[in-house]
Amino acid sequence: MRVDEVEMPSGRRSTREVVEHHDAVVVVPLDGEGGVYLVRQFRLAVGKHLLELPAGGIEPGEAPEACVARELREEIGMRPGKVERLGGFYSAPGFTNEYLYLFVARDLHPDRLPAEDAEVIDVVRVSLKEIPRLIASGEIEDSKSIAGLMWVLSLGRV
Repeated sequence: MRVDEVEMPSGRRSTREVVEHHDAVVVVPLDGEGGVYLVRQFRLAVGKHLLELPAGGIEPGEAPEACVARELREEIGMRPGKVERLGGFYSAPGFTNEYLYLFVARDLHPDRLPAEDAEVIDVVRVSLKEIPRLIASGEIEDSKSIAGLMWVLSLGRV
């Protein structure tokens, strides 16, 4: 984290906190039967469990597509047979430079990769038809998950 002093257009000086963060991936893992795999995990920053799409940081020298495969194996215990990049977005540009690459993953096969925090992640399969209700009810309140799920639903290729 850094604190920058900036000059506003009015000439007034102010400070801005910036969290420098590696880029990451967010994945919509589709099961081919009208379902999507989500993960429920505790998020310290908000003090509660959130229902989210699988996601994770890209390691130095790692391609985003390789990160997708690793994260899915770690978080939901599945290896994707097909990975398609849909686009991307900044997670919270008001305070961080983190860029999220959005992917959809299909043709999933069981293939767990051990992970440090895998034991605190619950995998939840949800029907895609339920996604709008889960978002509207506040059961899904993570912005990257809302953006990724709505992006996929808007394409109509599920």
